[in-house]
Amino acid sequence: MKKLLLLAIVAAVVFYFNRQPAEVSREIAGPAAAPVSVAGTDTIADADTDWQSGAQVTGEGTVSRILGDDTVGDHHQRFILTLDSGRTLLIAHNIDIAPRIKTLREGDAVSFSGEYESNDKGGVMHWTHHDPQGQHEAGWLKHRGRTYQ
Repeated sequence: MKKLLLLAIVAAVVFYFNRQPAEVSREIAGPAAAPVSVAGTDTIADADTDWQSGAQVTGEGTVSRILGDDTVGDHHQRFILTLDSGRTLLIAHNIDIAPRIKTLREGDAVSFSGEYESNDKGGVMHWTHHDPQGQHEAGWLKHRGRTYQ
């Protein structure tokens, strides 16, 4: 029951932040939400160490678990990545905006760029897609040579 409640809370947070303009999302997240430069040098390790919610980060991990889609509000393909540090990261990829990764399997490597939100389980990566309204920095997922955004 606790896992179901936690899953519902995570889904609600992802839904809420995907519905808000970038400025409002960062304002709500607080002062630690200052964006991390995406000049190619900053990675999830920065957020992983500093727990910078709201940071735009990039990184790579291995798929350790594939979860069912989130179908409340916007639809999200969900899976867990394990980073080199051992930390896990929930990827919540909006499949109403970006294509689903149909060939995803446990053990696959996935690179990502998106907005990081910390939680007690390791964190959530969302905004792994383009912003149709052009108000949020575009994110992406890369799997087997193909970019999904």
